[in-house]
Amino acid sequence: MQKSYGIKNTDKETLKNWYFLMSLGRRLDDRAPNYLKQALGWSYHAPYAGHDGIQLAIGQVFEKNKDHLFPYYRDMLTAISAGLTAEEIIMNGISKAGDLASGGRHMSNHFAKPEWNIHNVSSATGNHTLHAVGVARGMKRYGVKAVAISSQGESSTSEGYVYEAINGASNEKLPVIFVIQDNNYGISVHKRDQTANWRAADNFSGFKNLRIIHCDGKNVFDSMNAMSEAKRHALEHSEPVIVHASTVRIHSHSNSDKHELYRDDMERFCAQANDPFDRYRKTLIISGRVSEKELDELDKKAKDEVSKAHKKVIVAPDPTPESIFDFVIPEPYAAEKYPEGTHNLESGEKIKLIQALNETLKAEFRHNPDTFIWGQDIANKDKGGIFNVTKGMQQEFGIERVFNAPIAEDFIVGTANGLSRFSDKIRIVIEGAEFADYFWPAMEQFVEITHDYWRSNGAFAPNVVIRLASGGYIGGGLYHSQTIEGAMVTFPGIRIVYPSFADDAAGLLRTAMRSKGPTLFLEPKALYNDPKAETHVPDDFEVPFGKARIRREGTDLSIITYGNTTHMCLEVAKQIAEETGKSIEVVDIRSLIPLDKEAILASVKKTNRALVVHEDKVFGGFGGEIAALISSEGFKYLDAPIKRVGSTFTPVGFNPILERAILPGLDRIYKAAKEVLEF
Repeated sequence: MQKSYGIKNTDKETLKNWYFLMSLGRRLDDRAPNYLKQALGWSYHAPYAGHDGIQLAIGQVFEKNKDHLFPYYRDMLTAISAGLTAEEIIMNGISKAGDLASGGRHMSNHFAKPEWNIHNVSSATGNHTLHAVGVARGMKRYGVKAVAISSQGESSTSEGYVYEAINGASNEKLPVIFVIQDNNYGISVHKRDQTANWRAADNFSGFKNLRIIHCDGKNVFDSMNAMSEAKRHALEHSEPVIVHASTVRIHSHSNSDKHELYRDDMERFCAQANDPFDRYRKTLIISGRVSEKELDELDKKAKDEVSKAHKKVIVAPDPTPESIFDFVIPEPYAAEKYPEGTHNLESGEKIKLIQALNETLKAEFRHNPDTFIWGQDIANKDKGGIFNVTKGMQQEFGIERVFNAPIAEDFIVGTANGLSRFSDKIRIVIEGAEFADYFWPAMEQFVEITHDYWRSNGAFAPNVVIRLASGGYIGGGLYHSQTIEGAMVTFPGIRIVYPSFADDAAGLLRTAMRSKGPTLFLEPKALYNDPKAETHVPDDFEVPFGKARIRREGTDLSIITYGNTTHMCLEVAKQIAEETGKSIEVVDIRSLIPLDKEAILASVKKTNRALVVHEDKVFGGFGGEIAALISSEGFKYLDAPIKRVGSTFTPVGFNPILERAILPGLDRIYKAAKEVLEF
């Protein structure tokens, strides 16, 4: 039978411990703004006062090293109740190098302790709900009896990805507890402007496999009973629970907010009058369970602990300027068998690019049983993705490892991040969207993936490969023919590759799937079945990141390219050689991030002329970075201006006439190459 907590049936030592934790939390909560006033840090602080009951309860039901906790920026007492010390809280608050959450890299008030499974979360409110769902998926897949706890404010439920998280958890029946701490306000926006339901949890009342528990988050015992019951239910039924806790926000949203501007005197007075800490103290005294003297002693103990922690942290080292380059992205898998990313295999059958991807995925799934893949349409009987890249995978590896995802790109990416948090041995491949053009709804989660490793000071990196069918030349028009790498390369913390041939597709995919950290794997869908992209592919082929491939040697002009346009550049090089005898070198960079700068500069040094060609728009395209590299580091080698060829600065049209006018073709590349050669 589930234990029920109350003032009479809770042992005295537990009551006293709860009081001490609450007293310690309040002293830190009240002290935090003083650090800012003294220019010592804690420039962002979201006071938790008024949330005491539910935050104490969250920390008390959390079992470190087993459960996974995703606290939000107001969860100071949650972190303390879960076991963080005053020293660890202050270390985070004033952004010291020893901060467990991020080493001072992330905003203050984002508490974490990775070794206990207390996660460093985003400032984007509710973002971590998807990570909690992903890690709960891991618990279910691996048969671990534990829960993931996502804590957040009521206004975060207005975010679409929160809906996606709760919908996905209920659909998959995952052991997640979504704690909604309802204090009526999203900064200054009242919840009446957020949702028609007075209680945000009621928006989800029609979901199957979901239990909703309401409690008074200001009351310690009601909160403890609610959280204990939620955990019991999630474990026994393997399904999600929402705990909706009514709280009150006593202070402003944060130290950059002034609630006097939107809350009148009476409302602020009533909030103060409902102080949960005062209520708990009075309850203990009136009940006779704990004396006022004992509570005073606990207050003094808390005060002394904060003072001692302050003295120790204030002299602790700050992060160094040089450290900014640490933990941007983990070291990748070392592709030692083929260190140059080339091979000499000429026997046997050439295979198509799509076959190379399919066979490599299957080989890597056999190599590592802790590999998973999901996405839209990837596992429907004999269909394996919109282009059949994953054909036959569910049949061989089962629905536990190969499964369909809802049409919710944020959910696909966010739960990959979460599942990766369950175990470092896990490798995940996702089809981020049906086409690269549809990936934009996932950008919020994509951003998280790119800076998780840096933000956590090296504690966590999502081991995720995001596959996207990219590019045009198929008559697809808007949402089916765009390239997106120009936008993606602006984010540090992710590798981006774009193969042109079957062997490179296989080799780069193998390296990506064996590496730690995230990789964006862009696939030129027009080449999936094109004979031009067919090659011999060794079974164990590996291509290192950041290693370009010279697809054609030359001495008179360097064409730097990747993706669909690689084949066009090779045709143009052949045509010009036949017409003029000029020798053109074609450099297929294959890897955008990291970029093989040495190969590009070496080629330009040899030919003294450069033409950059890609399918993406010229304006804002990745070719601008390549041209800038050559200008800044290889200008002395040049005998002619650098020229670029790419798409027009328009969307890609559907009508074939429009597509041909927009995307680069042989004629445009030929004309540009001749101009550079003749300069």
